[in-house]
Amino acid sequence: MKNILDHNRKAWNRQVEKGNQWSIPVSHDDIEKARGGDWNVVLTPWIPVPREWFGDITGKDILCLASAGGQQVPIFAAAGANVTSFDLSDKQLEQDKKVARHERLNIIYQQGDMRDISVFDDESFDIIFHPVSNCFIPDVNPVWKESYRVLRKGGVLLAGFANPLLYLFDESDPGKPFKLEIINKIPYSDVELLDEQMKKLYEDKGYPFEFGHTLDDLIGGQLKSGFSIEGFYEDRHHDKGNPLHEMINVFIATRAVKK
Repeated sequence: MKNILDHNRKAWNRQVEKGNQWSIPVSHDDIEKARGGDWNVVLTPWIPVPREWFGDITGKDILCLASAGGQQVPIFAAAGANVTSFDLSDKQLEQDKKVARHERLNIIYQQGDMRDISVFDDESFDIIFHPVSNCFIPDVNPVWKESYRVLRKGGVLLAGFANPLLYLFDESDPGKPFKLEIINKIPYSDVELLDEQMKKLYEDKGYPFEFGHTLDDLIGGQLKSGFSIEGFYEDRHHDKGNPLHEMINVFIATRAVKK
């Protein structure tokens, strides 16, 4: 487990160096608009999260869980929330810090595994913002259980994740054309199914290991942890190199409430 974490931390640090789209900080204009109440963020690739999913975030305690990269975190802070950024990648956290320093935003930072947020007390947050990132851990259930624990009653978990069907197909080598040929079972694990040559390629190229989870864990796991799911939508990635994205929405966003 430690090796997976260490690999993915280093891989996401490499992704920051490469200019991955999820590591490019928001602009000064975006921050100024957020200060004036004009803002939006995404849990999935494109569709903005409905503002009614948040309510008024002024003075609210928000945990951005595996959400660093200089994007959502500073927007929430500029909009008036008390924000904590929790992420495995030190360079993704640094992207948040750069914006905060430049824009004079108060943000708390914590580095660690999204499955272990024991550093936070029970009922510490009003909102948890968790965009597509649990595809980088083998088991999502600890995320839901810990999120439920640290949310206050009436608190909201906003989560984005990949539909497991995305992992049915062979996309093990991002450098090769995608083929619509089912070869994998769900749950899926890069760690278990990649051969040693491909794992070495992932290390050399800075690709993180990914995991495809069942809907029973992704949605059922939230319900089993005690949440009530009160919002749902689908989204897709406009990736012309992957025909699957032209045929079906492969990302899901949920709004779950701690009653």
